[in-house]
Formats: sequence, C-alpha cells, structure tokens
Amino acid sequence: MANLKSHIFISVLAIAVSVVGLALGYSASSSNYILQSDSVNFGGGYSTSTSYHMQDTLGEIGTGILSSSTAILAGGYQAMPLDIYIAVTSPNFATMTPVVNGIGGGVSNGSSTWVVQTDNPAGYEMSVHATASPALAYGSKYFSDYQPSYAEPDYNWTTGEHESRFGFSPEGNDLVSTFRDDGVSCGSGVLDTSEKCWTGFSLSNQLVARSSTANYPVGASTTIKFRAQVGAKKAQYEGSYSATVIMTAVTL
Repeated sequence: MANLKSHIFISVLAIAVSVVGLALGYSASSSNYILQSDSVNFGGGYSTSTSYHMQDTLGEIGTGILSSSTAILAGGYQAMPLDIYIAVTSPNFATMTPVVNGIGGGVSNGSSTWVVQTDNPAGYEMSVHATASPALAYGSKYFSDYQPSYAEPDYNWTTGEHESRFGFSPEGNDLVSTFRDDGVSCGSGVLDTSEKCWTGFSLSNQLVARSSTANYPVGASTTIKFRAQVGAKKAQYEGSYSATVIMTAVTL
C-alpha cells in the first residue's frame, strides 16, 4: 500500500444577485443597515386599498441617468435598480504534494485561490462546501473529514496515528471571524496566521469570507489551503483520491 496520491479537483459557482440601489455608492448607513437610495421631494407616499397599492411623489428633482469614469447615477423616482456586478475567478484543480505513503504516514498539501470582484456597495460573502461526504475518496476508500476538537476550528492541525484525515484552512483579507485567530486559538482575534484554523468540509455551505464594501475593479482574493494526512500506523488503501469543492459568492 504505497504511492498513495491525492488530487483535489476544484469546481466553482458564482451567483450574482441584483439588488435595489446605486451600483457604486449609497446614501446613508449605520452599523446594522445600508440605505442605498433616497428621494428629494416635498410630498407623496404609499397608499393602499383592498384592490390596489400605489406609491407616488411630488417635486422629484435630478432625474435621469448620469455617469462618469467612476460612478453611475440613476436619478428620479423609482429609477432604480441598476445592475449589480459580481464575478469569481475559477482556478485550476489543485494537486496535493508530496505523494503520501500508504504505510508509515505522511502529510500532503495543496491550495487554490479565488478572486471576487463586485461593485455592490453592501459587499459580498463567500461560502464553500464539498459535493460528497467524506469529501476525499477513491471508490469506497476515503480520508475522514477533519473534525475540530471543539466548535471552533483547530488552531493546529492534528491527526492520530491510526487515522487519515482531510481538511482545509482559508486565508484572505475578507476572512470571517470563525477563521481568524489571536495567535493561540481560532474564532477570536483579528489575525490570519498562515496554515492555522483547520476544519473539515461539509455538504452544507460554510462561510469563509465576507466584506461590507464594494471592491471593483481590484477584487479580493481568498485562498483555501487543503491538507491530507495519513497517521503513522494507518494502512491507507493505495489510489488516486479526489474531492470536488464548490465555492459560492453572492452579493449582500
């Protein structure tokens, strides 16, 4: 049982959601809301009856579409929405290295990076999930999905000598607090220490990155570090193991 080799095949799904608002700005905000458009007028309102709903306004000014090299404004009553843009790069599949010995153990690593671009003033969020459980498999043989010791991800990767495990650690400027650390543990602090905060893949989406601002055209990158390990006393079946991981980005 030697020459075990793991390949991670990556798929990516990007979802763009239209929202009502300016594509490149907003009119007011606080810690728990963003008001993306407002109206300057002296009258009007919202009316209803058993058979109709009506919204009207009086004295609306500044109507029409205005644009420059950095902004687009749709002015006037109910002129919105403008289309919101979101795009995600699709990386090539990641090949784990080095080759792991099926007897005697070893660690294999790989990574893939996604870049999200959006002009949505409310930002975006990105989640990841696997299409199978366990995620990394070869026929009926598999690596167990990594299980942290507690609710938060493990700061340090661990694998028992009789285990084989597969998991991930995300890194990036927009990393959510779950995967941030204080130099000792995860789920607290503001650090993004490299190759720390490990967990396993799930069939359900796990949130890994979020931003509350637009980032177009520069974009923001998120890297997923993959790791597979065979314990020193684990006899892992020889083969070319693979996993499919889907990254989903949506506007907020």
